[in-house]
Formats: sequence, structure tokens, C-alpha cells
Amino acid sequence: MRGRMIAALMFGVIGTLILLALGIWQVSRMSEKAAVIAGIEAGIVADPVPLPAAPDPEADRYLPVTVTGRFTAQELFVLASQKIAGTGVHIVTAFETADGRRVLVDRGFVPYDDRDAVRPRSAGAVTVVGNLHWPRDADSFTPEPDAASNLWFARDVPAMAAHLGTEPTFIIARSTDEAAPPAAFTPLSTAGIPDNHLSYAITWFLLAAVWMGMTVFLLWRIRQQRA
Repeated sequence: MRGRMIAALMFGVIGTLILLALGIWQVSRMSEKAAVIAGIEAGIVADPVPLPAAPDPEADRYLPVTVTGRFTAQELFVLASQKIAGTGVHIVTAFETADGRRVLVDRGFVPYDDRDAVRPRSAGAVTVVGNLHWPRDADSFTPEPDAASNLWFARDVPAMAAHLGTEPTFIIARSTDEAAPPAAFTPLSTAGIPDNHLSYAITWFLLAAVWMGMTVFLLWRIRQQRA
């Protein structure tokens, strides 16, 4: 009987320590993630720079840039939703820079029923200020684009670039010098970056408390049987 109590106690203590360690690790990760997000936020609103010659999807993610050129008539719609506006689309247009490059620009959000009612999109030269981004929206469950309505269900940068004949460089506009922009700008932010470490930490600590409680109960049962 004494051996059973020692084994149960060791099992309970070891399990509780492991769960507590996992919770503490998540707390440390939470601090690290907060620092990373703060750095990204500072980078997003920094002064824009000229578009790099060969943007890197990792090193240049969120980089603020400015480009001058013209919007072409080549565009596509990416299905999206907003809390107040409801269902709508992002207008993604091929943009020709003054030095002859062709890139993608997310011009912003319009309600779904208004997607065809805001042409012409642009006339003449325009300067765009925005942030480079390579969203990871598409996965194996994402439907193929609807060719009939030119509607896409994810911002798949390589696929969109191939469709519109641009380089795989994607700028999310936060402002332009157009007199009447056709869409509501949706500036890049850190809102979509997951930060679940606090909830994970709470979960591990609660499991540690439950594990400890079950251990105490088991020891009590063994002692009752011994009595």
C-alpha cells in the first residue's frame, strides 16, 4: 500500500511540474510575441521607401513603400467581409510603375453589389503608399477562382500575379493621391497575426491544477482503502 502511495505521489508531482512548465513557457512566449508584434506595428507605419528591385517575401514583409505609375484595366476581386459593411470584395489591380514594372495593388474594399459600379478605376499618373505583403490566405480547401465573375476566394499572390501578368509583388494600399479613390482603403495591420499564448498558458495552468487535484483524490482513495 505504501508503495502505491509513493508511486501515485511521484506520478502526480511529475505530471503537475510538466504542466506548470508548459504554462510558464507559454507566458514567456507571450512576452516574445508581444515584442515581435510591437516591432511589426512600428515597421508598418514607418516612412515609406522606394519599391525594392527584388522584394523578399520574408525580409520585406510589411515594408512600407511608395510607387508612382498608373493603374491598368486588369483587375480581379477577392471575396472578403467586414463587421459593419458585410460581404464585399478587395479590388486587386495590376499597376504599372514609372520605370516599367508591373505589380499588384490591393486598392481596398467595396460592398459586393458595388464591385462593378466604380469604374473607371483610375486615370493618369498616381502615387500609391502602402505595405508589401504576401498573405497566406489560400489552402487546400480554397475553391478555384470563378472565371465568369472574376471572383477569387483567397489572396494567392503567385496565382494572381500569373493571372494579371505581373511580378509576384503585392502592395496593400493605405493612401493614394487620387481625387476619388474607388474603394475604402484597408491598411495593413497586426490584427490578423495570431497571439493565443495567454489562452494556452491558462489552459496549461488549469490542467496542472486538475492534475494535482486528481492526485490528491487518488492518494485519499488509497489511504481509505488502507484504513
